[in-house]
Amino acid sequence: MIKIAPSILSADFNTLGKDIAEVCSGGGDYLHIDVMDGIFVPNISFGIPVTASIRKQTEMFFDVHLMITKPHRYVERFCDAGADLVSFHVEADEPQDIFTAIESIRAKGKKVGIALKPKTPAEVLFPYLPLIDLALVMTVEPGFGGQKFMADMLPKIRTLRAEISRLGLDCEIEVDGGIDRNTSPLVKEAGATVLVAGSAVFRESDRAAAMEAIRNA
Repeated sequence: MIKIAPSILSADFNTLGKDIAEVCSGGGDYLHIDVMDGIFVPNISFGIPVTASIRKQTEMFFDVHLMITKPHRYVERFCDAGADLVSFHVEADEPQDIFTAIESIRAKGKKVGIALKPKTPAEVLFPYLPLIDLALVMTVEPGFGGQKFMADMLPKIRTLRAEISRLGLDCEIEVDGGIDRNTSPLVKEAGATVLVAGSAVFRESDRAAAMEAIRNA
């Protein structure tokens, strides 16, 4: 089943509670929370206090995407703040610390994801696939919303899907960047199962219809 994960990075922060309620009641599956530190990516968004605050408002599944350096230092705190799944970038930490982060998230009873920037080959993720619940393929350069979809990431999605199938794993593939009703068929065909959509959802007055259009395109 295709899951839709509206990204609150594209929401109106003046009415964030209302926007979250609309995507929750409108059929969103995950709430995608992009955390940026201004170091790993050239932007700063929000962090642990905002995650904990919006956790009080909704029971929606929290898909927290850490775009921060040395994420192993913070994964436990995001779990405690209400994350249901924590994804972090393979490029952001040393291998031993990546394993530490995976173990820390598991110890909190949460799901684990690892993300890849566009220039990182799919094969870098292969050693971690048996240990994670979700592989996140960035289809834009991380750090800003509203960017154009990078179609040359489709082979990476296919490569990951083939390896996941070969290993017989129950691992989802999430795509993040430029997803709308036009690009969603491309990533679904390639093997993606979770679609992050920001501006394509929050720029529309009818958020439920926007999500349904992306899901069923």
